[in-house]
Amino acid sequence: MSGSNVNAIPAARSKVHVKTVVSLGMLTAVAYVVMYLSKLLPQVSGFLQLDMQATVISIGGFIFGPMAAAAISIVLPVIEMLTVSDTGPIGCIMNILATASFCCSAAFVYKKMHTKKGAVLGLTLGVVMQVIVMLLWNYLITPIYQGVPREVVVGMLPTVFLPFNLVKGGLNMALILVLYKPVVTALRKARLVPESRMPQPSSSRLNAGFLLFSLALLATFVTLALVLMGII
Repeated sequence: MSGSNVNAIPAARSKVHVKTVVSLGMLTAVAYVVMYLSKLLPQVSGFLQLDMQATVISIGGFIFGPMAAAAISIVLPVIEMLTVSDTGPIGCIMNILATASFCCSAAFVYKKMHTKKGAVLGLTLGVVMQVIVMLLWNYLITPIYQGVPREVVVGMLPTVFLPFNLVKGGLNMALILVLYKPVVTALRKARLVPESRMPQPSSSRLNAGFLLFSLALLATFVTLALVLMGII
């Protein structure tokens, strides 16, 4: 192997690393903006926020893997706590748990099964994991955070926290299914991410059916979210 080829390999790896860092930084910035805009939405039960930053983080996890999703899931809530949040360390921890349980689960499955089916299965697992994790942690933390008796929190688990986390997870899931392809296509055109390893779809009918499914799912969870927020 010639000296020029040996020198070219580290240079190429360094270039890929820089592109990855730039892409992750950009996704973190976009997720921050989405988080900030989500705060404009009405809260559920006076203190639960339907935030959509998990959509951006999961797209990053689908592209760069579950470790990238974990990193952004930790960094973003810390930045939020230091800038615009009024919930302090407890709110930061709850945000990390909610976001990481959803995004990392989805990205892990998608990494193992890099297909549309894998995306749906991964996101579904993400919703389930988020619901389980947040039911547990709301049971443990809400009495401290909100200053209400634990007996009251137990009553809120099936009536408030369960539907809230199901709708929140389902809404993020639907948004990811709709937005992932155009977002990743734009990033590939900008040469910020590598070409897809995903097999090409067998027919345009399959693509159309998947898009209709995703849009129907999105419409369903948007409606449910509006109901939870008391808008309709």
